[in-house]
Amino acid sequence: MDQISVTRPRAEVLVNDFVRSVYNWMAIGLALTGVVALYVANSPTLIRLFLGNPILLLVLILGELGLVFSISGMINRMSATTATSLFILYSALNGITLSSIFLIYTRTSIVSTFFVCAATFVACSIYGWTTKRDLTSFGGFLVMGLIGIIIASLVNMFVRSSGLGMLITYIGVFVFLGLTAYDTQRLKEMALTQPAGLDAGVVRKGAILGALSLYLDFINLFLLLLRLFGQSRE
Repeated sequence: MDQISVTRPRAEVLVNDFVRSVYNWMAIGLALTGVVALYVANSPTLIRLFLGNPILLLVLILGELGLVFSISGMINRMSATTATSLFILYSALNGITLSSIFLIYTRTSIVSTFFVCAATFVACSIYGWTTKRDLTSFGGFLVMGLIGIIIASLVNMFVRSSGLGMLITYIGVFVFLGLTAYDTQRLKEMALTQPAGLDAGVVRKGAILGALSLYLDFINLFLLLLRLFGQSRE
């Protein structure tokens, strides 16, 4: 009994520390993205440099995609410091490309949408953490839906259908709500199966990978909600 009473609190501490680390890094990434986006949006010189140059903007977007794939696919082969640095770099670059929202939408609607997104994200995370239902098969369906959204978005770049665009937005909201719950459950499983005495660097890399997943869910959900509720500056 004494051994059990000691082991359980120890396991709970490890899980809580890991989860806290994931959400801390996610919050750091979101804060950095917001600060960079606001700074660029308030600088006419930086706006012309980054948003007024289609080639440079494309390079930034491709660079962001490269960073996401690098962190997700090669995190086991890099150090914890490298993984953390790449996540911070990605958050900053994403802030540059997202600075355009301050030129399209009013700041009041951006702030209000952010809080709506945050409340919705928290609710989905709580569901993913507390539900007894296995979301694994549901996650596969969501990934297929995400691929469908990407293909439909590419098609709509040429068709330019407002109806299709709105349909993509609504479906996208439900997909990322589901992905938030699914990724949270995966995070919970990762935390619970984490062996005691695991190297701190490995734990940090797991936290960075979890933070990246939730960061992407939050950002995409925010952008989709902004399309629905954002008020144009025009």
